[in-house]
Amino acid sequence: MNYETPLFFQVMEYANAAGRDVIDMVSGNPDWEPPEALREGFTEYAELEPDRLQYPPSGGLLELRQEIAARRGVATDQVVITNGGGGANYLAMARALERDSGNEILLTEPVYPYYPGKTTMLGGTQAFVETASNGQLDPVDVRNAANSNTAAIVVNTPNNPTGAVYPERTMRELVAIAEEYDAILISDEVYDHYDLSEKFTSALSIDSAHRIVTNAFSKSMAITGVRVGYAILPPDLVEAAKSRHMLVNVATTRPGQYAVLNTLRETPPEYSERNRERLRERVVSFTDALEAAGAAYTRANGSFYVMARFDGYPGTLENVARLIDEAGVAGMPGEAFGDSRTAWVRFALVTPRVKEATERLANYFE
Repeated sequence: MNYETPLFFQVMEYANAAGRDVIDMVSGNPDWEPPEALREGFTEYAELEPDRLQYPPSGGLLELRQEIAARRGVATDQVVITNGGGGANYLAMARALERDSGNEILLTEPVYPYYPGKTTMLGGTQAFVETASNGQLDPVDVRNAANSNTAAIVVNTPNNPTGAVYPERTMRELVAIAEEYDAILISDEVYDHYDLSEKFTSALSIDSAHRIVTNAFSKSMAITGVRVGYAILPPDLVEAAKSRHMLVNVATTRPGQYAVLNTLRETPPEYSERNRERLRERVVSFTDALEAAGAAYTRANGSFYVMARFDGYPGTLENVARLIDEAGVAGMPGEAFGDSRTAWVRFALVTPRVKEATERLANYFE
């Protein structure tokens, strides 16, 4: 089986090798500080006895699972701690396919490219439902695409790359469709702390044995390198998920879990509120500049991302390389997210140089 290297890494390698200063608007690495309690947790952990440096329970530290369960209103046994959100999505998709209720994974278009990659790796087949120009997903289109071979419907809200946030009505309909076709709705909610619309609805708010929610602390705590995520599964799917997790990963980082737990317990809501406000300001600044330059763009209602379309400049890998070389700004080619956004370029607003990037883009496209 052949696997393609995600375009993300190709773009970053090209930008890093460029012979000029390049503003990174590719990666989703928050540029702000993690909560103070995270560093304190790591410092505390370094002083613990040697036995605390050994394997943790495969499903995750009990105290962390209990904390997540209490916050999310689920039973502790439903929570599996994973190697970031990627590990959680892998487990969720694997469990959906293992139910022998079909081998098709229904994905949105544009799509976060790791979802189709995982589908292929797990032996599933890909099918796509195109979203509206503003990134919203119409449940009628999902219902029309679903069939007896649909094993899972995978959504990401708030969304990467469109910035769309799905309202409660959409989430309820998606769960109902999964139930109707004996499929699993997999809701990746890793950007839930960056809901700028105040309309985010977690799939957990809809009681069903046909939904799995995945999440991670990579974005909410600005710690993409720590790799602590989790999946919340229906009771009948948990044990097999734990077994697969043990066979694939054994466990995830014990120091990271300890530090994340300390952060959850000690960090006030103001930390996330400040970061949302920072992001709101960047979205306004960036999109105002795009509008002044005559570019079309998506309004980010959540997550970190804005997609832009410049006349006569489609979102190809070749054009993104030109943008790096000639403007000093690195974005993601729209073609990385599927056929529906090949005219677009995605920009991540997690850099303190957003204003400088807008000036470079405006000068380049004037």
